[in-house]
Amino acid sequence: MENLLLLGLLGLGFWFWIDSMNAKERAVEAAIRACREIDVQLLDQTVALESMKPARNRQGHLVWRRIYGFEYSKRGIERRHGRAILRGRVLEQVQVDRDDGTTIEQYE
Repeated sequence: MENLLLLGLLGLGFWFWIDSMNAKERAVEAAIRACREIDVQLLDQTVALESMKPARNRQGHLVWRRIYGFEYSKRGIERRHGRAILRGRVLEQVQVDRDDGTTIEQYE
């Protein structure tokens, strides 16, 4: 019985790891696309998980809402911050901090 429980926990951990890697890939793609649209350079070509908490998707299922942060630069001197927000596997929005405030691109 203990072996089945351990195997189940390992399987759950593996599923969570795969799901997290897929979500990070989507966030990187969203950050690249957002930076391309406003003609800036994505720094480090990566995103970092800032927040993760349970939420409900449109169908009412419990999913993870992940907020990934990224940095970009217009001239290569200053660093600006942006966020890609995913609810489950769906890109919810991308936020980009600008001089005149935060630009939010809604996807869901």
